Amino acid sequence: MDLDSIKNNMPTDNMLDDLTNLFKVFGDVTRAKILYTIENNELCVTDICSCLNMSKSRVSHQLKILRDAHLVCAKRKGKEVYYSLADEHVSLIFKCALEHINE
Repeated sequence: MDLDSIKNNMPTDNMLDDLTNLFKVFGDVTRAKILYTIENNELCVTDICSCLNMSKSRVSHQLKILRDAHLVCAKRKGKEVYYSLADEHVSLIFKCALEHINE
């Protein structure tokens, strides 16, 4: 075992801080439900609220956190804003985590 190699390949503290913050964002039931809801569907807030039986203010608040973490993106279509996962990595993280807990 080459300890120097392990040390040299260790992510920086800033990278690990960003990683732990990402997992904190994933660590909320409401946000996990929203991510699951929009994983394969581009939906507006009203539709997300309907799927999750939650208030618009609660969903909107969580969507802002997800947007700030670059996990979802928003696209305006007329008067509505539609949300989807930011990229395939978000879906992959979500799927891997679900597979892990189902082992």
